Amino acid sequence: MTNQTPQDGVHALVPREKMTEAARKLRDNYARVPGAPFYRREFGWYVMDRWKREGHVKEGDDLSAMFMFDERAKHDLGQLGWCEAAFVPEFEQRIVEDRGEHEVVQDNAGRLLLCFKGRRDGFMPEYLDHPVKDMETWERDVKPRLDRKNPKRFETIETRMAEAKADAAKGFIVTQNVIGAYMYLRSLIGPEKLFYAFYDMPDLIHECMQAWYDLADTVIAKHQKYVTIDEIYFGEDICYNHGPLISPEMIDDFLMPYYKYLIANLRKRQIDRSRHLYVQIDTDGYAVPAIPIYREIGMDVMSPFEVASGCDVVKVGRECPWLAMFGGIDKRVLARGKSAIDEHLEYILPAMRERGGYYPTCDHGVPEEVAFEDYMYYRERAVELGG
Repeated sequence: MTNQTPQDGVHALVPREKMTEAARKLRDNYARVPGAPFYRREFGWYVMDRWKREGHVKEGDDLSAMFMFDERAKHDLGQLGWCEAAFVPEFEQRIVEDRGEHEVVQDNAGRLLLCFKGRRDGFMPEYLDHPVKDMETWERDVKPRLDRKNPKRFETIETRMAEAKADAAKGFIVTQNVIGAYMYLRSLIGPEKLFYAFYDMPDLIHECMQAWYDLADTVIAKHQKYVTIDEIYFGEDICYNHGPLISPEMIDDFLMPYYKYLIANLRKRQIDRSRHLYVQIDTDGYAVPAIPIYREIGMDVMSPFEVASGCDVVKVGRECPWLAMFGGIDKRVLARGKSAIDEHLEYILPAMRERGGYYPTCDHGVPEEVAFEDYMYYRERAVELGG
């Protein structure tokens, strides 16, 4: 009698026939299966308040059914931040100054933001200050909040991992989300001051990055005692409209060593050693020059391919047949009417479905100027062309 590895989604993938339909679709898109139907989802919405005011969407509406989305097929393990570091405890959120129609607030990442009074979402605030200014502020105000040994980080781990294992048993892609190395530094120091810090305070940068690595490696190791991770997904935002914000040499010196150690450790600890680990990088801006850079750490998935910055998923798809891509629908086109939507989708969707390794979403949140009728038309055409 031989011992057989259980196909429970942890020790081995569940058989395809036991996966949910949505999980099969999503896995086919990740695996770059030519001709596979697109998994249906959206990046997000900035227009939702308008649609609610106009009566198109009501509280409690099932948006997945309304917009013809697929069921959830990914389990996000979390605990490691996204646009901000995973602080425990977080900074106190408080109003620092009243400026009439605006107010200065401290957010949970310790940054000072200039916002519309009483409003926090649906717009980009002005960032006035960030918590790390030098080694003293790092060690006093920030480093203790990234303590990997803080037991509060793991208070709910048994409940969370039970949910993760249940989703893995349905074929879900189990994803470990992590704030990307550049996004993390930018959140701590600020985008402009960070440029100078690479030159003026390299020791501080490495101190910050060592804490990023230590925390991420510790949390991921805890999760890997329970589940096999299908994907590590970094929220990076390292590109602007002409490419990466820092040089390849800076990326190589300050970011890549920590990425490589983290991913190598993750691979070594997998319960299912045969499982392919997808590495996804999420960055706005013109991402194409970053593709060969992040391929060095095993990147084989990228999103969201911002069209306004020059990203063209059809062109990238031809040049990088090994890359799975998600996003790439110009959010601005949805406000230009049905003929513009048709032209845009008919260029992208048939070509990308034939290629495989893609599902469409807007390249960022759906903006407020998009009419509900036009968004619904976009969804109908996306379903028609995407299977």
